[in-house]
Amino acid sequence: MAFDPHEMDDDDPGSKDGAGPQRKYTEFDCPECNANNPVDDPIADGAELRCNYCGEEFRAHLTDEGRLKLRLL
Repeated sequence: MAFDPHEMDDDDPGSKDGAGPQRKYTEFDCPECNANNPVDDPIADGAELRCNYCGEEFRAHLTDEGRLKLRLL
């Protein structure tokens, strides 16, 4: 049996469990101060977020690949 390194990639957003690119983010790192900010509910596309440490506000964008991008408001 041949070794396939791709079968061991558990962080792949298109993994075998059928989750596809719809990853649920329950925390974010502030792009301004690098503080980790946990949130109660998963972050939705278009959600407005505020850093609990520096107070900067961001709009969340979930890409087609399932990555979280934050834009300063």
